[in-house]
Amino acid sequence: MNELVKKLSQGQHKIVAERSDSAQELKEQIEREFVLLKFTETQGGTELGSQLDMQQSKLDDADFENAKGVVHLVGNLVLDYVPVQLVADIDLSTLQGTGKLVPVEEEATA
Repeated sequence: MNELVKKLSQGQHKIVAERSDSAQELKEQIEREFVLLKFTETQGGTELGSQLDMQQSKLDDADFENAKGVVHLVGNLVLDYVPVQLVADIDLSTLQGTGKLVPVEEEATA
């Protein structure tokens, strides 16, 4: 596994909703079931696009109109040839939160 995937798989990391200037714009990404999130603590930042798994994502506490609450997003992607699951919690008032990557092979054996 490469160093970037390894780093982002260990612990929680700061994330921002990329290319979303409002909770409503993030909602539109979620409705398309594809979100752009950026890990901010890597060199230059790491922007990832992820196909959402709507069954694992949780939007129950989200009030997009008033930009309140937290969304729990789970999506799948391949980063540097490694299949991973992106898991993130984003605060709608700031469009910031925390997240991590879970390598798919680890998840399958867990």
